[in-house]
Amino acid sequence: MNQSINGVSVNTFGNSKNQSIIFVHGVPYDHSMWEDQIEFLKDEYFCVAYDVRGLGESVVGDGQYTMEAYVDDLFSIIKKLKLSKPILCGLSMGGYISLRAVERDQFIFGGLILCDTKSEADDDAARLKRAAGINQINSGEFKNFIDAFVTNCFAPETPKEDEEMFLATLLKANKHNPIGVKGAMIAIMSRTDTTASLPKIKLPTLVLCGSFDALTPPVVMRHLAERIPGSEFAIIPRAGHMTPLENPDSVNDLILGFLKRKFQ
Repeated sequence: MNQSINGVSVNTFGNSKNQSIIFVHGVPYDHSMWEDQIEFLKDEYFCVAYDVRGLGESVVGDGQYTMEAYVDDLFSIIKKLKLSKPILCGLSMGGYISLRAVERDQFIFGGLILCDTKSEADDDAARLKRAAGINQINSGEFKNFIDAFVTNCFAPETPKEDEEMFLATLLKANKHNPIGVKGAMIAIMSRTDTTASLPKIKLPTLVLCGSFDALTPPVVMRHLAERIPGSEFAIIPRAGHMTPLENPDSVNDLILGFLKRKFQ
C-alpha cells in the first residue's frame, strides 16, 4: 500500500498488527533498495519503507532540507500510521536520520538497526567534498556525479559480479530530481554529531557493515557499536557500503536472527 504523508511517499507491506519495522534509505537511493529485506520479512513483520523527502516519489519542493526536517517527517509517519514501538532500520543517510531520531526521542522506538553509517557529523574535508558535488550538479553534470557517487558506494567487484543489480540501481539514482539530491546533501551537511548520545541508547541495537565499505569502514562502525550498550555488531562479507543490495541473504539472516532474539 502506498500513501502520501505530508508529501512523503510511504509504502507499507504485511499485516499492520505485526511488529513494525521502518526502513530508511541512503542517498541517492529510494525505498526500493530495501526490497529484498521487505520481501523476506513482510509475512511476519509490518514493513514500512518511504522515500526521503526530495527523492523517489516524494515531494521535491525547493530542496532546502535539514536533518531535523527529515526526522520530523519520520515522526509524522509514525504518528500517522499509529505505529507502536517500531524498529528503526537505516543505512548511511538513513542511519543519520535514525540516530538523530533516537537522540530526540528513543522511547517511541522498540529497536535500532544501523547499516553502513556513522554518528559523527561531517568534518571540513567532508563538507568541502559535498559542496564540490553540489557545484558539479549545478554545472550540469548530474549524471557524472551520480555515476561516480553510486559506483563508490559498492565494493570494487560488485559492478562486475552483480551487473544487473548495479545497473538497475544506477538507473534509478539517475532518475532523481537533481534538486532533491542536492537537498539531501545539504541536509547531511546540516546534521549534528550524535556520538555523545550513543552510550545513552537503551534500545536493542544491531550494527551491520560491509567488509569492503570504503565510506564507513568496519573499524569505524565497530567503534560505533562499542559505544552503544549491549549492541550486536556483524561484518557483511562480499559487500561495500550497500550491504542490503550486495549481500541481501547475509543481511536478511542477521536481521531476522536479531528480531527473533530480541522481540519474541
